[in-house]
Amino acid sequence: MIRAIVSDFGGVLTTPLSEAFRGYEEESGIRTEDLGRALAQAQERHGEHPLFELERGEISEQEFRRRLQEGLPHEFDLDALRDVYFDRLQPNTMMIDYMRELRGRGLRMALCTNNVREWEPLWRAKLPQLDQIFEVVVDSAFVGARKPEARIYEVTLDRLGDGLRFEDCLLVDDIELNCDAAASLGMRAVRFEGSRQAIEAIEAELD
Repeated sequence: MIRAIVSDFGGVLTTPLSEAFRGYEEESGIRTEDLGRALAQAQERHGEHPLFELERGEISEQEFRRRLQEGLPHEFDLDALRDVYFDRLQPNTMMIDYMRELRGRGLRMALCTNNVREWEPLWRAKLPQLDQIFEVVVDSAFVGARKPEARIYEVTLDRLGDGLRFEDCLLVDDIELNCDAAASLGMRAVRFEGSRQAIEAIEAELD
C-alpha cells in the first residue's frame, strides 16, 4: 500500500523547465545547443558535469558560470539566466492543489528536488504553501546527492521515517531516468507528462 508521495518540484509543481530555458534563449541570443556544448566541454576539462556538481552543492554558482564561460563565444550572464528562468517558471496550481489534497487524505508527503544552493529562496518563493503540504523537503544542493543517485532517495526515505520502506513510496517526476532509478530501489513511480495524466496515474497506483 502506498503510504507516501515523493514529488519533484520543477516541471511537476511548476510549468515545464524547457519553457524557462527557452525564455533565456530568446532574450540572450545564446542557444540551448551552445550551452549544451559548453557543459560537455567543461565536463571534459574538469572530469565531471558542472551542472551535476552545482546541484550537489560541490561548486558555487559563480564557479559554474566560470566553467561555462570557457566554452562560450559570448558573455554568459548567469544573473540574467536566473532572472529569466524564474520569471518564466510558474506554479502548476492543479498539481499543487492535488498534493495538498493527498496530504489531507493522510498520505505522508515529501518533496525531492535537484536544485541550486543559491537559488533556494527563489524556488521556494514559487511555492509559498510548501511547508503546509510537504513535511519533508530534500534539496540536492544541501544533501550532496542528486537524482537519479540512490543516495538522495535514501535520504528522503530516512527523513520521512515512521518505518517506511521504498515499497511504501510513490515518486512523481518528469524525468524518466529519475523514475527508473526510484523503481530500481523498489519505489512506485509515475512519470509526469501532464497534470491530468499524472493525477489519473497516481490515483490508479493508490487504488
